[in-house]
Amino acid sequence: MSTGETDAERRSGRARWRAVGWLLAVIVLVAVAPVLAGDRMRIPYYSQELDWQLCDTPSVDTPGVECADVVVPLDYSDPDGRTLTVVISRVPATDPDRRRGILMSNPGGPGAAGLDSPALLGDVLSPDVLAQYDLIGMDPRGIGASDPAAPCGWPVSEAVRSAGPTPAGFDEEVMFAGELAAACLDGDTEKLRHLTTRNTARDMDLIRAVLGEEKINYFGLSYGTYLGAVFTEMFPRRSDRMVLDSAIDPDRYWTGLVQDWGPADEIAFDDWARWAAARDATYRLGATAPEVRATVDALYQRTAREPIMVDGYPIDDHIFPFILHNLLRGYQVNETLAATVRDIADATAGDTRSSAESGLADLLAALFTGENSELMFVACGDSDAPDDPQWYRRNVDATRVAQPLFGALANNIQPCAFWPPPVEPATVVRNEVPVLIVQATGDPRTPYGGAVQLHRHLSGSRLVTLRDIRIHLTFRPGLSSCVNNAINGYLATGQLPATDITCTPDQPVQ
Repeated sequence: MSTGETDAERRSGRARWRAVGWLLAVIVLVAVAPVLAGDRMRIPYYSQELDWQLCDTPSVDTPGVECADVVVPLDYSDPDGRTLTVVISRVPATDPDRRRGILMSNPGGPGAAGLDSPALLGDVLSPDVLAQYDLIGMDPRGIGASDPAAPCGWPVSEAVRSAGPTPAGFDEEVMFAGELAAACLDGDTEKLRHLTTRNTARDMDLIRAVLGEEKINYFGLSYGTYLGAVFTEMFPRRSDRMVLDSAIDPDRYWTGLVQDWGPADEIAFDDWARWAAARDATYRLGATAPEVRATVDALYQRTAREPIMVDGYPIDDHIFPFILHNLLRGYQVNETLAATVRDIADATAGDTRSSAESGLADLLAALFTGENSELMFVACGDSDAPDDPQWYRRNVDATRVAQPLFGALANNIQPCAFWPPPVEPATVVRNEVPVLIVQATGDPRTPYGGAVQLHRHLSGSRLVTLRDIRIHLTFRPGLSSCVNNAINGYLATGQLPATDITCTPDQPVQ
C-alpha cells in the first residue's frame, strides 16, 4: 500500500479503530435517546424557520421547485458540536384543502443526490396522490448540495471493481483499494464517519419536525429502501405510508448485497445474450446465447492481457465487468449494451472510436474523470466489512466457475476493508410497521430474494411482485398498471392490499 504499513500494523490499526468504534457506539446509543426524547427546546434545530426559495442547484431542472436549508448536528450525540446543512426541496400538494402531509423520497445510491426526486415522481404519482402531499426531496448529508464531503482525489470514478480473471489481478486490487481508502481518510475523517444512513434517518425525522408534521410518508428506491427500512426501525411511530421499490435485505447490506450481484448479473447476462443472439445480423456478437457469452468472455480475457483502448481510455479487466454490470440493469438498455460490446470488440481490430448508439464515450469519461467516493463514505460508515484480504480472495476463487464474468466483481475487495469500523452497529430491522414492498423478479441490482427477506423482517408489510421482467425500479410510466395502481392506491388511501400481489408487465418484453 502507498501508506507503507505492514499487514501487522494495518491489522493493529484496525483493532484500535474497532475498539474506539464500539465505545462510540455505546456512547451514541446511550446519549442520543434522551436528547431526542427530552425537551426539544434544548436543541435549537427543531425551532428552525425555513427560508424557501426557488432551487438554484444544477441537479434541479424542473421549474417551480422550492429549496430550503436545514441545519442538523454532525453527531446527534453531541448537539452542541459541529453542524451540517442539509438541503431539501418541495413541490406543494396540488389541492391544499385535501393536503394530509409530506411524502419524502430517496432515489437510491448510496451517495445519490435527491433534490429532484419530487419531479422524478411527478409522472407516476396519480393526481389523487399529488393532491394530498407536499413532495419533499433531499440531498442526504454530505451529498450534492448538502455540505458535500471533499473529493478524495481518486484516479478513477468507481471503487466497485473486478479482481479480474487472474490471481495477479486480485493482488493489484488489494493495494488499489487500500490506496483509495487512505486517500479519503487523509481528510476530514470526523465528518466522513458521520455520513451514515442512521444519521440520514435522524435528519429525516428532524426535517419532519421542522416542517410541523407528525409522521413521514415515504417513497424509497433501491438504496432508498434500506434508508426507509432503517427509518421504520428507528422511528416506528413516525412512519406512516411507506413504499419501498426494489428492496434490499438489511441483513445483507453492504458487502452481502454486492456479493448477491454475482449470480444475479450472470442470470441477467444470459437473458441479454439470448436477446443479442436473436439480432446477430445487427450486432455480430454470436448467433446463439453461448456464442455471445464466448465473445464477451474472450474480450474479458483480452483485457486481462492488455487494456483495450476506446476513445483514448484503457478498458482493463477491472472495469470491463463493471461496464457490463452497469448496463444489465434492465431490458430497456439492451441495445445500448449490445452497441457497447460491439464497440469494444471493434476496438480490438483498430476502430477505437465508440459509436453514438453505445454512449460509451460518456460512460468512460465518467469512469476516468469523475469520483463516486460518496458511495463508499456511506457504505463503509454503515456496516463493517471483513478486513482480511484472504477472505475476499477465497470468495473470488470460489465463484470463478459459476460466475465467470461477475464473481470477481461481486466478491472483490473494496475500500471498506481498510476503513475504520462504523461509529454505530448496523441497524437490525425487525418491526411491524405497515410497508408496501415492490420488486421485480429479474432485478439484478437488488435481487428479488432481498425483497422476500425484507418482507419477512417487516411483519406488517405486503409484497408486490413484478414477474417475468429484468428491470431495476418498477414504478415507471407504462411498465405495469398493476404495480402503479398498488402504489398509488396505498399512498392515496393508506390501505395495504389484503394479501401479497403478483403483477406482470402491461406489454410483452421485446
